[in-house]
Amino acid sequence: MYTLSENCPINEVCVQGGKGLTKLKELATPEQMYNHVRLFKHITLNPGCSIGYHTHEHETEFYYILKGEALFSDNGKEVILHAGDVAATGYGEGHSLENQSQESLELIALIVTE
Repeated sequence: MYTLSENCPINEVCVQGGKGLTKLKELATPEQMYNHVRLFKHITLNPGCSIGYHTHEHETEFYYILKGEALFSDNGKEVILHAGDVAATGYGEGHSLENQSQESLELIALIVTE
């Protein structure tokens, strides 16, 4: 099975009360991942945009940074993530992500459920 890039559904929404719009490109549906994954998306955040702070219960969210620089809040502790870095948040933990740079931020987000 394969899906051409131009056939992947894309939408732009405000995520978790963050700033601006987040571009979400669906890479696979939960059904395609045997319902063990709630979300598998390629995310683009333009400069000044963010994913608002939120917590996870009974699941873990992974961010893999593809391009750019991200201000990541890990339960309130802030760190800068770069291409190649991975962040994981789960089981009562919280996080947010912000693009404070002048270039687009691209990442893969994966939410694995119990």
